[in-house]
Order: sequence, then C-alpha cells, then structure tokens
Amino acid sequence: MNRKEAAALLGHCSAFDNRQPSEAAAIAWASALHDVPFDDDARAAVASYYTTPPQDPNAKLWILPHHVRTLRSKIRSARLENFQYEPIADETPAEYLARYKGQVQAIASGRIAAPTGRLALEGGPSREFMRELEARGWEGNRTVDGEDDEAAGLIDTVRRSGPLGIECPACQAAIGRPCKTPGASSKQPMGKPRLKPHSARLRAVAGQAEQSADQRAAEEQRIRAMSARHLARQDAAADIPDAEIVDEEAAS
Repeated sequence: MNRKEAAALLGHCSAFDNRQPSEAAAIAWASALHDVPFDDDARAAVASYYTTPPQDPNAKLWILPHHVRTLRSKIRSARLENFQYEPIADETPAEYLARYKGQVQAIASGRIAAPTGRLALEGGPSREFMRELEARGWEGNRTVDGEDDEAAGLIDTVRRSGPLGIECPACQAAIGRPCKTPGASSKQPMGKPRLKPHSARLRAVAGQAEQSADQRAAEEQRIRAMSARHLARQDAAADIPDAEIVDEEAAS
C-alpha cells in the first residue's frame, strides 16, 4: 500500500469515525501497511472493525493500521477453513509448492469460491480386505452373546491403578483421594494429605491380607523401639562435653 492508497483507505475510515485525513497520516499508514495491498479485503476489514461494538459503550471506536492488518488476515483465513489441496500426478516439489501457493492465494483472495464443506471418505473396506483381517483373527464386527452384560459388570470394577484405586481401610480416603493425617485444621478440615498412602492401603492394593491384632501390636512395638533408639542417639550426642581450652603458658 502506497501513500495514495493509504489516503484512500483513510478516506474510507473517515466515513465511519469522521476523522480528518492528512498527508502526514497517509504517509504513516503507508509505512505501517507497506506490505498490505489496498483491496476489497482491506476495506472489508475497516467495515468489520466498526461492526463490532466497543467494550466500553461510552468509548469511541478509532481504527489503527494494526486493526486493518489483523482483520484482513482473519477474513482471508476464513475462506481457507475447508481448503483441500488438489494435486496432479507426478508433480515435482517445485510444482507442488507453486500450485499450492497459487490455490491458497486464489481462494484466500476470493477469486475462487471457498470450499463449502470438508471432503469425506466414501464407501467401506473391500471384501478382500475384510477377509484378510478375519484370517488374521480380527473380530471387530462380530458380537458375542452376553458381551454387553459383561461390560456393564466391569464398569464398577475397573479402577485407576495404584494405591489410590481403592478406598483406604485406615482413614477411609475415597478412591482417587490421598490418605489423610488424623489431625484437622480450618484449612484442612479433613486432615492434612499424607505424602505416602497408609500401609493398610498399600497392602490392600497388593492383595495382601490385613494384619491381625497381634501383627499390628508387633508393628507398633517396632515403631516405638525405633523411636526410642533415635531419641537415645540424640541424648547421647547432647551429652558430649565441650572441649577444654588449655592455656599453654599457665600449664608451663
């Protein structure tokens, strides 16, 4: 778009916003839209801008060069929505690029009517193809008696994998939810989530039997013993006497 064409586009804009085009404005618009031609799509972009009401009802619409560029691209892209390239037999890469670019330009500019619908596959697989599939054990088109009943029964049994795939026996955390600690707060009314699931949940998902009362008591005793040893080590470390500072002059 040159200065003269930019001045004509500004005159088209003035019909909407009553601006006063000037020579300086025409030069500025020509510089901003130097790679945008002055065509019907550029004028349609101006009309599209003033068709949409502003977000603020009290604001005044005032089109700028970047609005023309963006809206013109949208108008042209809309014509290419259902575009399908039409190749020719044995075309070279250079021929493909030239033909592809030509078809895109022709449809985007409106010189050729845009496709009205997407191309759809017609027909189905041949009998020979289906026989080959069935010979290899494919049974996609066959139904088995009771198949729907079996599928319906599996709906309630299929769960996500891992410990979160079952309800926790210890804290009753729901399926898909992490285990909770016993305490609760205003931010965590159900208890703070645990980083690791409860042991009971891990055993349940692994298919292991639940611990008996004696086994649980032994496990608690083992944990208490580990805690006692840890506290004993901390107390031993705290009882180490400070190093004595020896005054060499006084000692001699």
